[in-house]
Amino acid sequence: MKLKKNERIDDLEFEDLKIIQNIDGFCFGIDSVLISDFAKNIRKNSVVVDLGTGTGIISILLSKKTLAKKIYGVEIQKEVCEMAKRSVLLNNLQDKIEIINEDIKEISEKLGIQMCDAVVTNPPYKKYGTGLLNEKESRIISRHEKECTLEDVIKQSFKILKDKGSFYMVHRPDRLVDIIFLMRKYKIEPKELRIVYSNMTSKAVLILIKGIKNAGEELKLINPLYIYNEDGTYTDEILRIYNKKV
Repeated sequence: MKLKKNERIDDLEFEDLKIIQNIDGFCFGIDSVLISDFAKNIRKNSVVVDLGTGTGIISILLSKKTLAKKIYGVEIQKEVCEMAKRSVLLNNLQDKIEIINEDIKEISEKLGIQMCDAVVTNPPYKKYGTGLLNEKESRIISRHEKECTLEDVIKQSFKILKDKGSFYMVHRPDRLVDIIFLMRKYKIEPKELRIVYSNMTSKAVLILIKGIKNAGEELKLINPLYIYNEDGTYTDEILRIYNKKV
């Protein structure tokens, strides 16, 4: 496959999957890998929507980590969306994954109401206007709530999810109160929460949260996930997630 300027093909080291990335754009990080593993128990033959797919990393990983029937990756940035489509073709996944260039705020009108069994999302973490904004536009959109807010993501997830459908999100710990408040506002009941730490002595760096649409109240706190051992090497669980030999 012919690459464009500043593009490269990265080996995901899982089921021979590969992905195209632009080194000047927003490249995926461990958060996308962790959420794809967190959501690996999505039911067989499910229809899944990946909101804010970016390069398509979550959709591509879920295509092999789950037995989902169809995965829709939604991305507002036209150039990034086009790159994700080429990654789908590169992996011969076009029958399973469809990348859609669409505004998340309008996705329920595009795809329909109550059309999917699960939503998986790695949305922008920062409120627009906070942090550094002297970045390339694509990185600002990926990192900051410029094109959609946390509320937009959760509101649209409620609309497109079937009753008792599953919602999976990776985000930052400092937004946890906002996340739980908005999930309950839009009737996606928080059911599982896992906190991610760099190591045993660090502050929390990420949260993984699962909710169920129109479910009863009961939140389960899962054992914490540590990325690094004391010597800086990956923990056994991270090695498993990355499909490395322990």
